[in-house]
Amino acid sequence: MIDSAIKLIRQKQEQDENGVMQSVMSAREIPCQVTDASRREFFEGGRSGLNPEYTFTIFAGEYQGESMCIYNGQSYAIYRKYHVPGTDYLELYVQREGGANGKGDTGYI
Repeated sequence: MIDSAIKLIRQKQEQDENGVMQSVMSAREIPCQVTDASRREFFEGGRSGLNPEYTFTIFAGEYQGESMCIYNGQSYAIYRKYHVPGTDYLELYVQREGGANGKGDTGYI
């Protein structure tokens, strides 16, 4: 089932040495199965203003609430997650947002 990998991006606020809050991003790579967004997902997402692109199936224990990921060097926003009934897997539905590398491009590749 697992045939690829994505990097999940965690963003948090940390105080620097001068007391200024800074956005700090970290990435961790996890295994996944990649499928294109289904026609239904694409249609329903489009009606809601989304642009579904992929579904990543991951082991549920790997997910820690991240809202972004990187796949093949491109940044994607995770807009929906779904626990597959009767399994330990989670589906992450993603869309690419704006610009050449997507809105909120992290620079992680």
